[in-house]
Amino acid sequence: MKNRSESGVNRRGLLKGSAAMLGGALLPEESYETTLANVRTDSRPSELKITDMRVAVVEGQRPILRLATNQGIYGLGEVRDGASPTYALMLKSRLLGENPCHVDRLFRQIKQFGGPARQGGGVSGIEMALWDLAGKAYNVPVYQMLGGKFRDKIRIYADTTESKDPKTYAERMRIRKEQMGLTWLKMDLGIDLIEDIPGTVTRPAGLTREELTFRPHPFVATEVTDKGIEKMSEFVAAVREAVGMEIPLSMDHLGHIGVTSCIKLGRAFERFNLAWMEDLIPWQYTDLWKHITDSIPTPTLTGEDIYLKEDFKKLCAEHAVSKIHPDLATAGGILETKKIGDLAMEFGVPMAMHFAGSPVSCMASVHCAAATENFLALENHSLDEPWWQELVNGIEKPMINKGWITVPEGPGLGITLNDDAVKAHLQSGASFFEPTSEWDRERSWDRLWS
Repeated sequence: MKNRSESGVNRRGLLKGSAAMLGGALLPEESYETTLANVRTDSRPSELKITDMRVAVVEGQRPILRLATNQGIYGLGEVRDGASPTYALMLKSRLLGENPCHVDRLFRQIKQFGGPARQGGGVSGIEMALWDLAGKAYNVPVYQMLGGKFRDKIRIYADTTESKDPKTYAERMRIRKEQMGLTWLKMDLGIDLIEDIPGTVTRPAGLTREELTFRPHPFVATEVTDKGIEKMSEFVAAVREAVGMEIPLSMDHLGHIGVTSCIKLGRAFERFNLAWMEDLIPWQYTDLWKHITDSIPTPTLTGEDIYLKEDFKKLCAEHAVSKIHPDLATAGGILETKKIGDLAMEFGVPMAMHFAGSPVSCMASVHCAAATENFLALENHSLDEPWWQELVNGIEKPMINKGWITVPEGPGLGITLNDDAVKAHLQSGASFFEPTSEWDRERSWDRLWS
């Protein structure tokens, strides 16, 4: 590579030649020097090094990562919503001095420090930021580095606020479709909507909130009665009447109910032609998932809490679910999620994508979705937050336009932060990318083998 002075001579000649070709008057020598002073000549990907990692947590506990480098460019990533920024900061010392363009090698060095659900957020957020930096260094969008794109726009799906009145709930879903222009809908339909009606839910008295929340579904001993199934069906029927049968409609958040109730509901919902029933039981129970999937006509889906592709392979190979649903901010980042999609494709399993976070993680998901053939639709929970899209610049606004997001063509993720907007929406008590030098020397013997 030519040194700075050699590069300057060539650029000066290029500028002079361009001016002459365009018939313009030649500028004084000092004007060329002024122009060259504003041209980046130090963007050398082979010499790029990570120099810092900082975090800013915005509303909804969405920790945004910023990786700084020795060449003045930075990469953006995001720890999954609700996860501790510590999951990423503990890895800072392992990244300092590394070249972020070696994304896969660095990911393999740190992936052991992730885990299912929010525990995968640190590794996944760092991986996003590495891709953003690599794209900026080579001046190409992330999707191009993944092999190119299958689509120019990404379909969005979303839910809305629940109501215990089926007609009110249905009207809210209709507004989502008509006013927001969504082409895919999801409704949360839990037993909490009906459990106050006598005779709808059977479960032991005296269960604590902790037991109801943190005990895996099959061990809560909660079942839905025939009356309960009829009442829940009334909600789906009302929504279908309001939005029509043409639009895909998915369902989530049933509650911690038993496998038998899942099967009964899956059969009862057949007439509504749902796109999927989501997270009926924890993802780990592959055999139970297969039993449910084989027993009902309604498609099943899970995956937002799974870290890395290995457990997805088991679900897909055994056809334990109809569709998978990774969250890029949990699964291991952009490339790992594309690998998950490609793996599922081999088994004939489509992939939707879970997402709940800031535009940073959203755009990482958009690039991955664009580059993955079996992608269906990407979730979004921020349709009612008008400030959400203002957290970033550099892309088409509105970000979500009639149910679609356009894949950006800018380098990296294609976005820059709007610092003023981020500062205005920081989580209570959070700081704006304060120094994290206390994490600079965190060390341990990390090798997993002897």
